[in-house]
Parts: sequence; C-alpha cells; structure tokens
Amino acid sequence: MRLAVFVITGMKKIYHMANCTTSQAIIKATRIDKKEFDMQDIKFEKITAEQLDEMKKMAGSYEALFSRRALKYKELKLKDKKLEEKDYRDYILEEYTFLKRPVVIINEKIFAGSEKKTVEALKKAVQPPAPPAGGE
Repeated sequence: MRLAVFVITGMKKIYHMANCTTSQAIIKATRIDKKEFDMQDIKFEKITAEQLDEMKKMAGSYEALFSRRALKYKELKLKDKKLEEKDYRDYILEEYTFLKRPVVIINEKIFAGSEKKTVEALKKAVQPPAPPAGGE
C-alpha cells in the first residue's frame, strides 16, 4: 500500500533535526514550535519519497532542497561531479543530511534552508497578521 501526500490548505509542517543548532535557532527565532506545526525530526523519522516529491513540486527542483553543506558532500567529492535532478533526489533519500534544514511548509509555500533571505521570508510568513488600521 502506498501513501499519497497531498498539500492541504492549512498545512503547517517542519522537517528538521533536533541536534542541528542552525535549525533550532531558526525554530526558536520564529517560534514555530509554539505555533502548532507538525515537526518531523528527519534523523529519526526519515522523509519518504512521497514527502520529498511533494517538496520538489513546491520548491521547483530537488537541487533547491539539496544541502551542499553536508559533510558527505565533501566526503563523496560531489562537487567534482555533474549531478542531475535524479541524483539530488537519490542522495537526499539515501542520506538525511543532504536535505537543507529546516524545511518549513505553510499551506502552499515552502521555505528550505538557512539562508538569510529564506529565514526572513519565513519570519514574515509566521507572523500574526497586523491589526487593521483604526484599531478595529
């Protein structure tokens, strides 16, 4: 039996690693852990092919979800190889550290990684809406 993963309006999910200080700093700064997000520690609950394929649909490519900061990136000398989309997908599914962290999904939007612009966009997305002008 195969499970299908669908993007559901109102979906709030974060893929992270509890022992990753960068992920934890972003979670703390955005207070995601206090906002009823489904949190999946990818070290202990591996991402499925279906989850990754859904992330790819939102991000546009597997490469956009691929972390070149992973230690195995250097160990496997991947910098010297020409990787295709299938390669990025396979590496992420094989080794959880190849997934950029954190990956946050809010409705139909995805935020992957810890680049400053990504974190700033995430902070804006999780902020409560501003009260209407005039105090009403």
